[in-house]
Amino acid sequence: MQRILVTGAAGFIGFHLALALCAKGHEVYGVDNLNDYYDVELKKARLAELQKHNSFKFLEASLEDEPAMDEIFESFKPQIVVNLAAQAGVRYSIDNPRAYISSNIVGFTNILEGCRHHNVEHLIFASSSSVYGANKKVPFSETYNVDHPVSLYAATKKSNELMAHTYAHLYGLPCTGLRFFTVYGPWGRPDMAYFKFVDSILKGKSIDVYNEGDMRRDFTYIDDIVEGIDRLIAKGNNKNEPYRLFNIGNNNPVQLMDMIGIIEDKLGKKAETNMLPMQPGDVKETYADISALEQAVGFKPSTSLEEGLDKFVEWYRGYYK
Repeated sequence: MQRILVTGAAGFIGFHLALALCAKGHEVYGVDNLNDYYDVELKKARLAELQKHNSFKFLEASLEDEPAMDEIFESFKPQIVVNLAAQAGVRYSIDNPRAYISSNIVGFTNILEGCRHHNVEHLIFASSSSVYGANKKVPFSETYNVDHPVSLYAATKKSNELMAHTYAHLYGLPCTGLRFFTVYGPWGRPDMAYFKFVDSILKGKSIDVYNEGDMRRDFTYIDDIVEGIDRLIAKGNNKNEPYRLFNIGNNNPVQLMDMIGIIEDKLGKKAETNMLPMQPGDVKETYADISALEQAVGFKPSTSLEEGLDKFVEWYRGYYK
């Protein structure tokens, strides 16, 4: 069993991962600043679930708080660090760029420095499918050039990959970056389209559908994401190849209107749609080539959107009564 630091532990992916690691008997230290980018009560409810485990410790702090980060590394001495804390959201980055520089650049520097100075065995960090930006060729492969981001959020994630590569090269710090593709599921983020659609349809409100619905997304169920990370933790990272980068997606893009149709079927209600043009910073399609991940850990996500949305709707009805 290992000591694992999970940043963003009250966030959607961080919560599910920390829960799974605690269930396996690992000692987990969670960090989160509980910011109000979305409903803080949902973050606190996730935390309450985690705090049922004796092996889970928590500190409310921001990654950019250098003394707090130093203290965590010094006292907890993590063997593995999974950095999932970040200012999320493509659209929010258009109006609030400084939040992204602070959390995603300054904060990530503090994580890298903590790992470097405390002999961390493996840093796994969140990147994003948004780094593919204006790429037209699908499925997206890790070997493609990603020098054309279309949002500041994407630019900070690409920066994280470059920073981690530098630390792996200069200091031999084993780093694994994960480009997540549209993660969804129970306890999810209220700013995500699927969550908004379910919420609005049940409340009798209309939904905003961008690019007139002509979009495709590689929706990836949360349990598949956690399984992929768990396998990477178990496998470790060899010193001969200190830097690695993987897509983690469902390898099966779905049309946005088909996703809305599935939600309508689950809820037994039709959606009232506002057809709108493409939003700045958005991309028309995401589609993950996951052959590298499959080769590395013998796993590929396989949960269908129907199955995953079933579980989300069930959770939503239970949580919001």
